[in-house]
Amino acid sequence: MSTRILIATRSFGSTSEIPWKLLEENQSEIIQVDISKATDKELAEALQSVDAAIVGSRPITAELIAGAPRLKVICMHGVGVDHIDLGAAKAHQVIVCNCPGANADSVADLTLCLMLAVSRDLVNANASLKRGEWGRYSGKLIWQKTLGLIGMGQIGRGVVQRATGFQMRILVYDPFISSDTITEIGARAVSFEELLAESDYISLHAPATDKSHNLINADTLSKMKSTAYLINTSRGELVNEEALYHALKNRQIAGAALDVYTHEPPLRHDLINLPNVVATPHIGAHSTEAITNVSIMAAQNVISALRGEPINQVN
Repeated sequence: MSTRILIATRSFGSTSEIPWKLLEENQSEIIQVDISKATDKELAEALQSVDAAIVGSRPITAELIAGAPRLKVICMHGVGVDHIDLGAAKAHQVIVCNCPGANADSVADLTLCLMLAVSRDLVNANASLKRGEWGRYSGKLIWQKTLGLIGMGQIGRGVVQRATGFQMRILVYDPFISSDTITEIGARAVSFEELLAESDYISLHAPATDKSHNLINADTLSKMKSTAYLINTSRGELVNEEALYHALKNRQIAGAALDVYTHEPPLRHDLINLPNVVATPHIGAHSTEAITNVSIMAAQNVISALRGEPINQVN
């Protein structure tokens, strides 16, 4: 009997036929749902009769997992799994895996892109010209400035490689990585307080956990330079958006560039509409190359797990 695999993300295989062929070669029956339109009930019904599911950012709750007796594997089409109930999956003997590193270069690219855009007031300059105006927008160089990274996973390492080309002085706060390792990649390990005080740019690359929730808040924002910029391409939960809004509106910090939000789509239009904010709709992993890499890895993850040889398992 063929295995039944649910595709519950619009990104899977959207840039390449290879991941579809991998599943077909495994004699898999592929079930698809339009996740942008599917109700919770429709998603639950789809999960009831499949062996594996490749999912995006839609929450996979304990209730959904409990209602899928045939389900053996859930694979995140990406890295973050904070929207999947890992405890429920483990209790029901469902393997959860992800695709680490497959989109790291894409997110690292966007991080530098956002730094440049917010530094040079690029979005406002572009909008002004399209209105028929010929204004002069001055900005700041990132050349030889100090970049502070909170978190040093594969994306953080990619940012270091790129920022080195701008001769940036790079500080890293990551309590889970040794100072020797940080030194080896061309950065300097510092305390959280030192990073806040010295950085011209602070870029977030930490996972969303209970400890990292609201890591950037009124207190931490008050310790940043008034000329500093905050960049977030990791998880919206790391930032207290109310505190960030007031810090930006009052010019307590110079600006922010955001690709992720506490709620997605974002509920705080007052925040993203501030003139010193550059905002994008969680597109960090959405490059052609990254989507292809993630889709291939997701297909391989599911096939391996169904064979009893799971890779990239997170629970």
